[in-house]
Amino acid sequence: MGAEAEEREKQGTEKPKPNPITQAQFLSWKRQKDADASARKAEATRKRAEDIAAGTVQMNGRELFLLEPWVFDDPHY
Repeated sequence: MGAEAEEREKQGTEKPKPNPITQAQFLSWKRQKDADASARKAEATRKRAEDIAAGTVQMNGRELFLLEPWVFDDPHY
């Protein structure tokens, strides 16, 4: 029984070996991750533009300046 306990203890403390990946696998994963992030960002930008057009969200200063520059045209300054 002592040998069995030692064997189980050794198996429990050994760290599993990580699966090595190739550079091609990594680059494929990275391209996919970047494409997903780009798609999410484009979708968020599109939704923000729709919400601004609908008037459901308040524009920040940059958006206001780009979309309605006449607001900043003050002859007193």
